[in-house]
Parts: sequence; C-alpha cells; structure tokens
Amino acid sequence: MVTTISFFKYRTNKFWAFKQMYLAFELLSKVPGLNFFKLLGTGAGAGFSLYPDFGTYSILCVWKDRLSADDFINKSDHSMLISKKAFSREDYFLNPIHSHGKWDGLNPFKGDNIPLNKSKKIAIITRASLNFSKLFEFWRSVPKASKAIKNASGVVWFKGIGELPFIQQATFSIWNNIESVTDFAYKNKNHAEIVKKTRQRNWYKEDLFARFEIIDKQTKVF
Repeated sequence: MVTTISFFKYRTNKFWAFKQMYLAFELLSKVPGLNFFKLLGTGAGAGFSLYPDFGTYSILCVWKDRLSADDFINKSDHSMLISKKAFSREDYFLNPIHSHGKWDGLNPFKGDNIPLNKSKKIAIITRASLNFSKLFEFWRSVPKASKAIKNASGVVWFKGIGELPFIQQATFSIWNNIESVTDFAYKNKNHAEIVKKTRQRNWYKEDLFARFEIIDKQTKVF
C-alpha cells in the first residue's frame, strides 16, 4: 500500500479546476488499484483558513501498490489533461508509520505500517469533521493554531486542505524529522492547549491523525 497526495497550482483555468472537485469523482472511482481517494480544496495561506485558495487543489489517494500510483500519476488521461491546464504539480509518495481515528467511518491508512526511518522527512495529515454547533468556537481558535505550527521548529511546509468549506477540514504538513514532530506535539504549549480544548469542548464528530514517511516527491512545472 502507498499513499499519495498531489497539489496542483493554477494561474489560469481556475474555474475548470474548481469543477473537477465534482467532475473527477466518477473518473477516480474507476481507477484500477485505487482503494481510497479525496478531492480537496485548499485554504489561502499555509494553514486553516476561512478563505479558499482558488488557485490550488489537491487529490489524496491510497493505492494498492506503487505501480498503480505511478501509472495514474504519470500516464493517465486525467494527468495529461492536468498538465495542459495547470501551472505546476507536486506529488508526494508516502508510507504510513502510524494512524488513528477515522475518515468517513474508516481508517484508510491502517495496514502496512512500516518501521520508522529517522533519516527521512515526515508528513502529517490531520483531519476533522466539525460538529455544527461548535463551528464558531473552532474558527475562533484557528489563528492561534496556525501561528503555533508556523512558528514550530522543524516544520518545512504546511497547507490547509478540505472537502467542505468550514465543516470538513484537514492539514498536510512536512517536517524535517520525527523529533521535530514529537517536540511540537508534546512541548508546544499553544498546540497542547488547542488539543486539550478539542477534547473538552467536543469540537469534532470525527477526526483522524496520520503520520507518514516521505519516500519520494515529484515536481513538474508545465
């Protein structure tokens, strides 16, 4: 099993890209070797945001194997069309190290979890489906959460992603090493305070945390 997350940046054809959030669903449902996928919009800036980034979109996929992922990313008609429409794309290839929680009632990253290789960069996906009654509380705390990760030691890059604006939110972040991740998780006071608040205030009706080893990355500018 291998997980990929791809980010597509558009300078033109932004309305075409926006429509793919709906139109690409049927196509992806029929791709051989694709066990799980999500079509994702992104937030303006680096972290969670009330404002969408209409120039950047993402696809998260869990594949049967690396061959299936490579065939789709490098050879499929869908990828060829993106190469004509987008300005650039980045594809991250990930192996799950640890995952808990659920996404639409299941944990798609559970299974072939691998031993940790401390020399490789680490990727983190956090995802939550918000309780409607807690939306205001959650979004009021977002600036503090974004500031905490922005100022964290060892974070390379992070981006807010999501299926539905305001309600179903996620983040993807890249870290230099596992030590940076654990220091942020257990030693950053702002982060610890927000995690505690999510539990006490019951912000989420469903959530997931997954940690990955980054095994490869492909960048293309068209």
